[in-house]
Amino acid sequence: MSMLAIPPSAVPPPRPAQSAPDVWRPYEHDPVFTPVMARSPKDTPPADLVRLRRYLETVALDRSGPLHTAVAFNAAYFGYEPGGEGYGNGPFDLDVFPVLTWGEETPAVPVGAMVRVDTGGSSKLLYAEVVYKEGRHPEATEDGLVFPAWVSGAPAGASGPGEVAEARAGLRRELLVPDLEAFGPALHLDEPKLRALLNRGKWLNADAHLVVHGRYSGTAPAGEAEEFVEHLLTVQRESLLHPNVPVSIAHLAAGIGTEDLRAALLNLLAVVRRALRGSDVLRLWQEYALPRSRLAERLASSGALGREDMIALSRSVTNPPDTGRRRHGLATSHARYLPVGPALRAIGGAAPLLSGVGYAVSVCQANLVIADCLHSESEDGLFAKTDVRVSLDDGFEQGGVWRTHRPGSGEGETGDPLTPAGRGWLDAVAGTVPDRAAQAGPAAPDAASEPTAAEPDLEPVDAPLPEAEGLGLSHGLRVDDSEITWRQPLRLAHLLEDRLPLRPLVLTHLRDHGCDLSTVRLELLHRGGELDPDEATQDVALVGDDEGGELTDVQWPFDFFPGLFLTVQWPRGGRVIRVSTTELDQPVEIDGCYIGHEFDPRVLTRDSAPGSDRSVDSPAGLDPRHLVLRAVRRCGLLSLDGHALLDRAALPRAVYGDVPPQSQADALDQAAEELVAERRLYAATGSRDTHGVPHHPARENETRIPLVGYDPAPRPTRRRPAGHVASAKRMRPEYFVHGFLRRLPAGQEASEDRRIAYREHSRLLGKADGWELPTGYTYVTGHARSR
Repeated sequence: MSMLAIPPSAVPPPRPAQSAPDVWRPYEHDPVFTPVMARSPKDTPPADLVRLRRYLETVALDRSGPLHTAVAFNAAYFGYEPGGEGYGNGPFDLDVFPVLTWGEETPAVPVGAMVRVDTGGSSKLLYAEVVYKEGRHPEATEDGLVFPAWVSGAPAGASGPGEVAEARAGLRRELLVPDLEAFGPALHLDEPKLRALLNRGKWLNADAHLVVHGRYSGTAPAGEAEEFVEHLLTVQRESLLHPNVPVSIAHLAAGIGTEDLRAALLNLLAVVRRALRGSDVLRLWQEYALPRSRLAERLASSGALGREDMIALSRSVTNPPDTGRRRHGLATSHARYLPVGPALRAIGGAAPLLSGVGYAVSVCQANLVIADCLHSESEDGLFAKTDVRVSLDDGFEQGGVWRTHRPGSGEGETGDPLTPAGRGWLDAVAGTVPDRAAQAGPAAPDAASEPTAAEPDLEPVDAPLPEAEGLGLSHGLRVDDSEITWRQPLRLAHLLEDRLPLRPLVLTHLRDHGCDLSTVRLELLHRGGELDPDEATQDVALVGDDEGGELTDVQWPFDFFPGLFLTVQWPRGGRVIRVSTTELDQPVEIDGCYIGHEFDPRVLTRDSAPGSDRSVDSPAGLDPRHLVLRAVRRCGLLSLDGHALLDRAALPRAVYGDVPPQSQADALDQAAEELVAERRLYAATGSRDTHGVPHHPARENETRIPLVGYDPAPRPTRRRPAGHVASAKRMRPEYFVHGFLRRLPAGQEASEDRRIAYREHSRLLGKADGWELPTGYTYVTGHARSR
């Protein structure tokens, strides 16, 4: 039973944690974090990413609250054990956790922090993990009856419309949701004791939450990842470098220098975020992951905060009553700000469901329901029928603040409606009210000294790809009495989705031979390479209809890459598909990668851009230089030999999907100049027609425009021995597992040589004479991982 007695309709009971035997178990299996994740996240082998994802999915199903990226990192690094123990068997020195006291000022506490909650003396402390936090500005009441528009998007220390009090600069009132069950039953308070503590309302409020004043180093807090990493490197450094964690960050980062550790931690968080985002089991609201099944259960419920309440809440945001005054029969411009937390608390019967971590779950689920409504019923947040524009204005204050503006069409392009814009605060800073913000003209000359707000940064997006004639299509179809054969390039989508498209003609013949519901044998031939036996011959599924079909569940070999030409053969009458590659007479090297087989240079340019690999295809997390390279390669005009040319003026929109703030546009421009100077890109001249379409070479009678281009520049290189790539794969450092603790069966003890090895291991982490091996554990020395 949950310690907070949260009803099942709000948060279903945890599911059996270790239902699958191959899900990672701390102190029993090899660590789930690997050195390559810490040093080069984009090179993480897909199998390792899947292994991490399956574990995090299990943790998300086991825990009652949402799984923030930082909490997911904690689970994998400190060894959260689903099924009741949590961190109870972990390496923590509980005395190093910061002490939090309700209502007091404290250095900002990030989500993921391990804390002690003061309950009236050093002997009366609650141990918890912070799993959620939100803003609680003092000018906004918790019941939502008072919510000044300027609070939406306001910086830390804001005291009034466009005002930041000097004495409160960097100070922000926040609500923290601690998970009091994270450290297992030994550190639980039973229900009566906890309820007695909450009834006093002195150290935790009645909902088992903390309200504190968090102090930040500036008026604008750092990003969540940076904030959490700084906390690990300072407040929780002793726990971070403890030798009893499943795998030490010192090994993963190959050192204990602060900057090395910081880089490794940020990389690991990026891998965790990628694993969560790639899950079919979870849904994400900002940095919080929740099981899809629990959202479905909530929407199937007829009780409080069930389907009817969630739909009513989304309608109150997306179709609010028209409260603006009318003049000559026309509604005036009007903006409305709705905070999600108070809206949930106003629902009848909801109060018991909003205690403990149940509040965090409800807030995230409510935001997902509203976001789903925007996706399904609006065009980028604009509801045409009611002429209302809806957007998330503040993702942090009071569980999220949604802005509804009528008329919506009058605001023009406003960007991604799910990227918080902070219009409430920006309008206050500009000295306008939201009703007239869109009509405000340039500032008068004597107002030049007035403070102005920086435009919020945009997140990079992948703009729609321009059509490239024949790109990636199969060709060379040959049909005779014995077989059907054709060639096609392998696409990144095929690698990511483990599939191979088939010609409709082949699918028709296969179905005629009774293969509708049967497996098909796939045989791969890769001369000049090396295939594992389970890659060379595979049983795969056949799916499709009259329009075409494909093979699914294909295990593509490690050295198959986007653009690799495949020759596909189907011997008539059989259930075997044969796929072969063809060696190049002269191997080449492109962007430092060895290519020994025939390939389509256009597909290679498009599908191997920065941010695209065997596990992900996204611009998230790329720096300006890589964003420029990705945009040029993905969106530029393609030549037959793989050159890509992009209109220089279109670069910012190609990267961000909209016109970004000047600072971001300048960063892209500088990055492009650097890349041209380094000859990784080149400058060219094209033209633009009357429809705005660029051309190269430049056409007569068209406006000349500057272009920026990518040249794959294949360079002849020495042929590598057969099996070189596969052998190198097995020798890559990410397959080396550093030493770690492993739990022993009851009654067994570690040998003396293992104790000595553990002391040596702990000396490397800073303790001169080493630590003693914990009872019930042995130490597994470093070894190569066999896959």
